[in-house]
Formats: sequence, structure tokens, C-alpha cells
Amino acid sequence: MADWSDRAQPTTLVLFDVDGTLTPARKDISPEMKQILQDLRKKVVVGFVGGSDLSKQKEQLGEDCVNDFDFCFSENGLTAYRKGQQLASQSFIGWIGEEPYKKLANFVLRYIADLDLPKKRGTFIEFRNGMINISPIGRNCTHAERDEYEVYDKQHRIREKFVEALKAEFSDYSLTYSIGGQISFDVFPTGWDKTYCLNHLKNETFTSIHFFGDKTFKGGNDYEIYNHERITGHSVTSPHDTARILKELFLH
Repeated sequence: MADWSDRAQPTTLVLFDVDGTLTPARKDISPEMKQILQDLRKKVVVGFVGGSDLSKQKEQLGEDCVNDFDFCFSENGLTAYRKGQQLASQSFIGWIGEEPYKKLANFVLRYIADLDLPKKRGTFIEFRNGMINISPIGRNCTHAERDEYEVYDKQHRIREKFVEALKAEFSDYSLTYSIGGQISFDVFPTGWDKTYCLNHLKNETFTSIHFFGDKTFKGGNDYEIYNHERITGHSVTSPHDTARILKELFLH
């Protein structure tokens, strides 16, 4: 396993959530944050871990993000890159099976059909390699509609109630439901949350792993990794907050 001797602190890894931590929700990384990460990478080893697939992460972090970061963990690490090289991946559909998945998908679509929301758009179930992402409004909504739905969801707890209904219906499926971002929630096998990415680090020599995330509350998609015994967690409210803490810890 190659070492990281070109870093000032080669045994320190800093991992980041993407949405709300490195970028505003579903928006691009700023030039300022990119520069901070470049400076940080001279000091420590740097990676990101997010629930989205790599194509969406490239939209936000840049087409060359697999080389701009030392570790890239898409779909919580089900798709993973180390120093630009892809590591072994896993499949949600292979794990769950076609028939159980069909029952789950049919239930989700019926539930959404019966929801009375101010707006509905498209792509209510996004099928990914390591999970499915469910959005009551649909992932094809505009940024303005996304912001509007987030407010509505906080008032009416649409996603929270949806998750409770799925837990009740599929209690034998060994699935975890994780609310993140503004409009959706992830569904994946229990244990395939963001801590899954740590499986890729077993042969590394890190003595310190920091994680920055904005959904660190119970039920949020950063909760498990933020509270993991190997992790020093930092709960942030925005990319600006992330930058502030990085400057205090590593870039002073």
C-alpha cells in the first residue's frame, strides 16, 4: 500500500460529505473551496463520501474530482477510487434480488401517487448501484421548486412519514433509510451507510480520520459516520462553516 509521504501529516485523513458541506445543495463547488482543498491536500490526505453516484458528484466537484481528491467514495463507498484508480464495488440489486425490489418499488410508487403535494415532477425513484433514492416531489424539480419543497417537507414531515411507512411494510428487508439533502431519502442495506467507505481504509496507516458533514443528526445521512469510533466528527452548517473549521484546524 503506497504511503502518503508527500503530505505534512501523512497519517491524517480528512473526509467530507458533499451537499451542504463542500457545496451548497446540488450546486457547484466554489473556486474558494477548491483552493482551500488544494491547500489542505498539501498537509493531509483528502477524500469525499456521498450518497450520489459519481456522475452527480462530478457535476458538483468538477469532472476531474477523482484526481482532485485522494479518495472518492460515491454511493457511500459502493463505488470507490483511490489515487484515481477504481476499487472493488458492490450492487444493491444483487443484494436485494429482483422480486423483493419489485415489491419495494411498487409500494413506493403507489405511496407517492396518493401523496397530495403542491407540485410533482419526475424521477421519483432513482436506481443507483448501491442504493435507491426516493423523492416525493421528483428529482427533476428546479432549484426553486427544491427550496420550496424543503420548506413544505419540514412543515408536513412528508419524508419522515414515508420512511415510517416503509419501515413498517418492509420490516424483514434489513434496510436502512436515510434522509439527506432537501427533497429525497436513500434506501440501502443496513451497514451500507457512509461508514461503508471505511472498509476501503482497512489497509491504510491513518491514525486520525476527520469527517465533516451537515446531516449529523439521528436519521441524517451523516449520522453513522459522524458517530463512528474511528472518526473525529465535525458538524457544519454550510461550506463557509467547513472552510472556517479547516482554517482553524489545518491551515492556520
